[in-house]
Amino acid sequence: MSAADRFESISDSLAAGVRATDALIGLVLLGSASAAGRGRRDEWSDHDFFAIAAPTRGDEARASLDWLPDRERVLLTAREGGLGFVALYDDGHVLEFAIAEPAELAGSVAGEASVVVDEDGATAEVIAAGQATTETRDAFDPENDVRLVLVKLLIGVGRVRRGEILNGGQFIRTWAANHLLRAIRGRLPGRAPATRDAIDPTRRFETDYPGWAAEISSALDAPAEQAAHRLFELTRRILEPDWDGFPTAAAEAVARRLGW
Repeated sequence: MSAADRFESISDSLAAGVRATDALIGLVLLGSASAAGRGRRDEWSDHDFFAIAAPTRGDEARASLDWLPDRERVLLTAREGGLGFVALYDDGHVLEFAIAEPAELAGSVAGEASVVVDEDGATAEVIAAGQATTETRDAFDPENDVRLVLVKLLIGVGRVRRGEILNGGQFIRTWAANHLLRAIRGRLPGRAPATRDAIDPTRRFETDYPGWAAEISSALDAPAEQAAHRLFELTRRILEPDWDGFPTAAAEAVARRLGW
């Protein structure tokens, strides 16, 4: 069976498993598992989905995962928060999913989605609400994000110099970097195609901004403080020119404090 056929087989089996499970009333395939995301699938694509439980039956639905496809091939399952799960198959395929009642998904976000099972219409309503929420939240505030880049870099380097390499590195490589990517998308949206991920601005950044992505990735490969310094320089070079909203005075204060 080809990888594409295997992917479709899992999707079909998920739908069958949901239909055969009394406590479940809906299935929504998300991201590359959806029909809209089919063109992006590759060997690393996972199955992301919502399994919708009947009202008041969420705990019952979450108590057993026996309905998953090819259960004998599942090597591990794990919980992620109150509603989330992951499953790993013997061929390396991963399922990432939530099992939730419609009310438990209130406020959730949803981008590309295919409603595959919907026994009473509640599943379609949940997804419509989630997509509406995504559209509302799909906005950038580059002025706020670039300020957070500077603060996270300052805190991160301070932690590193104190000897907290792991924690400081997280400030630098995760939080500062993520805010930098958001600031770039918000400040320079014309470089990003309409196919960007509306939920996670860091997804497909390499496709949208290949040159900057390569520079940022290279910076993050350096030791923590060197990575921070290079991110700081990239932030100023990419975002500061011709932008009155850039916090130049704050950037200079950070540079002085860190001896840069």
